[in-house]
Amino acid sequence: MICYNPFWQTLKESKETTYTLINQHHISSATLDKLRKNKPMNTTTLNDLCIILGCKLSDIAEYIPSNSDQTL
Repeated sequence: MICYNPFWQTLKESKETTYTLINQHHISSATLDKLRKNKPMNTTTLNDLCIILGCKLSDIAEYIPSNSDQTL
């Protein structure tokens, strides 16, 4: 499972807020909701967040093995 918990810590440590992400950077509230709920996220959006926050992908997302992961 891809988990976005690191995003919230990175956001907290940055100069940005959810308000600025929505109103200044045009990140939708639906995208923030996907981050909150660890839903699938477009890699373009992850790239945009890395640019906005000046961070690496690992500062936004991490992989956590889960029993509910799809078997391949």
